[in-house]
Amino acid sequence: MYIHNITVLDEKHTCPDCKATMSCCEVPPVHVGDGLGWGSEVMFICLNDECPVFKGGWKKIDVNYGHKGSFRNMQLPGSTELNIMMVASKDAFTGSIVDPESMREQNERYKKEKKAVAALDTCVEQNDITPVMTLILDEAATPDGRKKAISLLKEFNNLSCIDPIRNHTFKNTEFEQACNLLIIQLLKDNFKKECPYCAEIIKAQAKKCLHCKADL
Repeated sequence: MYIHNITVLDEKHTCPDCKATMSCCEVPPVHVGDGLGWGSEVMFICLNDECPVFKGGWKKIDVNYGHKGSFRNMQLPGSTELNIMMVASKDAFTGSIVDPESMREQNERYKKEKKAVAALDTCVEQNDITPVMTLILDEAATPDGRKKAISLLKEFNNLSCIDPIRNHTFKNTEFEQACNLLIIQLLKDNFKKECPYCAEIIKAQAKKCLHCKADL
């Protein structure tokens, strides 16, 4: 999840009925076709089970609607207007609570990804491999961005990319295999190889590793 206005995470809302701190939660999905929208990416909800609105809501819904459910107090960011949310169980929204620190980290990662994607068209010309490596090593980046980044590796002819890639754990084996094939080609083009014992890069014609002294 990406929040465009990260400052909303610093807001503090208090339930007027029970005085408990309201939890910042992701807004529930709303079908585009129904013409509705929350106008926000998060909302603040009172998840205190002892809140009188929640405790008394079960009987009200049973009497008025004949089914099980209750209510939670809710406010939108930047607003003091109180709204009532109908919930089907006491666990509703407990799984969508936003962790502010985690959300800030996600936002930072997303901004770095967008910046790297935008730089792909000119990074080879500028001899800047940073955006390429940023996308290759970002498991949360979009597949299209990572594929394009991998395809640019050969154009850099830069052996410095090998260690970060070798030490990265790929969730997608397709990306891992593509990187491995490019590394093999890079080593060949530069008359290099990887020592089978210590993994250091050495001359292709070496008979003894310069680093671990192993006979090859």
